[in-house]
Amino acid sequence: MTRGQLATPAILIIEDNELLKVFLLNLVEAVGFVAVQARNADEALLVLASRPDIALLITNVVMPGSINGVEFAHEVARRWPAVKIIVASGQPGLAESDLPLKSLLFAKPYHEEEMAFEIRSLMATDANARDARLNQDSQG
Repeated sequence: MTRGQLATPAILIIEDNELLKVFLLNLVEAVGFVAVQARNADEALLVLASRPDIALLITNVVMPGSINGVEFAHEVARRWPAVKIIVASGQPGLAESDLPLKSLLFAKPYHEEEMAFEIRSLMATDANARDARLNQDSQG
């Protein structure tokens, strides 16, 4: 597939809890998107650099690797501003103001209907996110 062809948007998931990761992978596919996983921020950066179809990132705050999920969300917002971001946390004390603009803070534990709604809503708010990424990547 070339960058100009349309594809089903993909959602990148970084979750260190295996059960939650499987839950998210299945949920993303059930709501009609391609699920892509990464073990940590370093691996996710490689995925984002090579996959212009990534339209949404779902990341945990606490994750293995060189940076945490909040720092990673800021890096993604800086480098790929068209990518929507959900940051998930099971810890109190994190506020949406700690996240990049237009990011969503989602509290754990996940509730299937609520998470499905948020994924659909974020993807619908910018149906052109994929096209923006394709144009951004083809220019850079």
